[in-house]
Amino acid sequence: MSEWKQKRFWTDAAAVETEQGWTVHLDGRAVKTPAKAGLILPTQSMAEAIAAEWDAQEDEINPLNMPYTRSANAAIDKVAIQHREVADMLAAYGDADLLCYRADAPAGLVARQAETWDPYLDWAAEKFGARLHLRTGVMHESQDEDALKRLSDRVHALSHFQLAGFHDLVSLSGSLVLGLAAAQDLHPVPTVWAASRVDEIWQQEQWGEDEEAQEVAEIKKQSFLHAKSFFDVA
Repeated sequence: MSEWKQKRFWTDAAAVETEQGWTVHLDGRAVKTPAKAGLILPTQSMAEAIAAEWDAQEDEINPLNMPYTRSANAAIDKVAIQHREVADMLAAYGDADLLCYRADAPAGLVARQAETWDPYLDWAAEKFGARLHLRTGVMHESQDEDALKRLSDRVHALSHFQLAGFHDLVSLSGSLVLGLAAAQDLHPVPTVWAASRVDEIWQQEQWGEDEEAQEVAEIKKQSFLHAKSFFDVA
């Protein structure tokens, strides 16, 4: 039996301003989230991006081609009702941030990590007053509580739409600092993404590329780029 797929049932998709914010109408009918909540959006840009995704659907609806819609649904149906828990989870990355855990050999990798990651840690210390300290190896060592609190406050201050995008910036990079750097436009987002892959790029240079690993990495990169784009229109 073939898998059932929902067919396109509308002609026109449009961004519409409401008293609560912005939404998307399909032939004049407001779109709902999977949990049947109203798709109330914070900005015209987000509503237009989502309307464009609906408009681009052909005979069958393919949710995989609708990243803005999926992110907005997650913001409304999931993040909005557990904002504190999501913010706590993301803030916790600071206590085991990728940028703090360094190799002790080979010398080339040690130098690459320092050259790429130290400026981000210096930026976080200057920007947020949060100095995170380096560790060698993979054993966890707790960071300074005051520094973690300063970073956590930044995360908790995000709206639930921003937090939905920020979730992937942090979880895909493995770094709260890189997530904040992307969100704050410290560098172009592809540069921030590349910083999260210092170890993987080093391994590729030593042993050659793995085609399957490269495909997975590209999928993650595109998700990271989308997360930044969604954050920006939130």
